[in-house]
Amino acid sequence: MPTVLRSRGYRFFFFSLEGSEPPHVHVEKAGDHAKFWLNPVSLARSRGFLSRHLAEIRRLVEEHRAFILERWHEHFADQA
Repeated sequence: MPTVLRSRGYRFFFFSLEGSEPPHVHVEKAGDHAKFWLNPVSLARSRGFLSRHLAEIRRLVEEHRAFILERWHEHFADQA
């Protein structure tokens, strides 16, 4: 589970066996979890986050999308 970013108390990470799925990032904070697709940025699912937190996370994913995608392609290059 490589962590690719930490921002505003959120941890953004990948699960190593999910390279066959389209690019996405998982986010967690205080036991709450979410998954965001990266192309385009959209919420895949969430458990525990309030809508205002999801809006904040979405803004962070959009802000760091290029960096997260770069890390995605580096991490999953061997699985292609």
